[in-house]
Amino acid sequence: MTVSEYNDLVKRVAHLSQQEKVDLLAEIVNQLRDDSRPVQKRSIMELEGLGKEIWAGIDAQEYVDRERDSWDG
Repeated sequence: MTVSEYNDLVKRVAHLSQQEKVDLLAEIVNQLRDDSRPVQKRSIMELEGLGKEIWAGIDAQEYVDRERDSWDG
């Protein structure tokens, strides 16, 4: 939603009656409840080995040394 669309929505809500605002708020709360599903906890260990093929054949110390040398410009 763009800022303009958001501002338009706020203006439209301002013109609603109190009961319409309460009804709208109840609808939003219901949607939020529906959207809030338990999130499955993940482990950082699931990332183990990810991208290891990128580093195959590269000496870690040589890589770090080259990177540090590049800092000097």
